[in-house]
Amino acid sequence: MSYVKNWLHCVWGTKNRVHFLQYDKKLEIINHIRSNAGTKGIYIDFLNGYSDHLHCLLLLDCDQTLSKVIQLIKGESSHWINKSNLLRCKFEWADEYYAVSVSETHLYKVREYIRNQDEHHKTKTWDDECQEFLKQYGFSHFKG
Repeated sequence: MSYVKNWLHCVWGTKNRVHFLQYDKKLEIINHIRSNAGTKGIYIDFLNGYSDHLHCLLLLDCDQTLSKVIQLIKGESSHWINKSNLLRCKFEWADEYYAVSVSETHLYKVREYIRNQDEHHKTKTWDDECQEFLKQYGFSHFKG
């Protein structure tokens, strides 16, 4: 019997960082992503974001890959947003995403960080946040 716990903090933005995810639409999209992920066996512990990006704390199962899970979440949600005419123009997620592993001892801290995105982004832009992540984790090729 395998025992695997891969906690990941993932972030992805809208294409060209367009501010599509206004409060009421953001909640509807988040609820849809959670529901759809559940039907695909993807466990999302926490999901929230700001008008141009989402943060997701997820737990990968032993037979799941990060790239496939992100593809399923982003691909299906953008298809659903467009099919539902949720927005006035075509919606797309940016191709890139950010993901780092999270220790179980830090889950509460990550949840709180994700929960407080609206407050957090009153003083920090997506670009500032992205650069902070890059510096903290040593990425040099992420375009966000």
